[in-house]
Amino acid sequence: MRKATLERATTETTISVTVDLDGTGTYDCKTGVGFFDHMLEQLARHSLIDITVRAEGDLHIDDHHTVEDTGIALGQALTQALGDKRGIRRYGACLLPMDDTLVRAALDLSGRPFLVWNMDFPTAKIGTFDTELVREFFQALSTHGGITLHVDALHGINSHHIAEAGFKAVARALREAVEADPRKGDAIPSTKGTL
Repeated sequence: MRKATLERATTETTISVTVDLDGTGTYDCKTGVGFFDHMLEQLARHSLIDITVRAEGDLHIDDHHTVEDTGIALGQALTQALGDKRGIRRYGACLLPMDDTLVRAALDLSGRPFLVWNMDFPTAKIGTFDTELVREFFQALSTHGGITLHVDALHGINSHHIAEAGFKAVARALREAVEADPRKGDAIPSTKGTL
C-alpha cells in the first residue's frame, strides 16, 4: 500500500495531496494556476504515480506560495508513501527530448535533499506563469521528498518546451526510482541498512 494523503495549511495556502506510487498515472490537479496544473499532470502521467492535488492559495499576490507549497506537500506525501524504501530501485535517470529541447534528469531517493539546477529559460513568463517558479517547485519537492535531484537543459529555445521537458524528465526518473527492484525486492537499497 504505497499511498499517502497529506494536508498542509498555512496563512498563505491550503493544500491537499494524494499519491499512489503503484498507480497508472491518473491525475486530478486543481491549484488555480493553469500552467502549473498542466505540469503536475505531466508529472503524474509520465511517472505513473497517481496524483490528486487541491490547492487554494493567495493568488491575488502571485503564484509563488501556491507552487512552492504544493512542492512541499507533494514531497512530503512521496516520503510517506515510500515508507522505509524497502525494495525500490532508488535511482532514476532520463534523457528527454521535446522538439527543440533536451533535458537530462537524474535522481536518488537518498533521504539527502540536494538540487542541482541548470535550466535557463529564454523568457521570464510562460503565459502568465513565472518561469522562475519551475525551480521553486523542484527545490521544494527535492527538500521535502529527501531527493538528490539534478536537472539540466542541454538544449532548448522555447520556455514552454523547456519547462515541460523538465517535468517529464523528472517524472520518468521518478518512475524508475520508485519501482520495485525485481532482484532485491525485500532489501533496503543501501549498504547502511537504512535510507
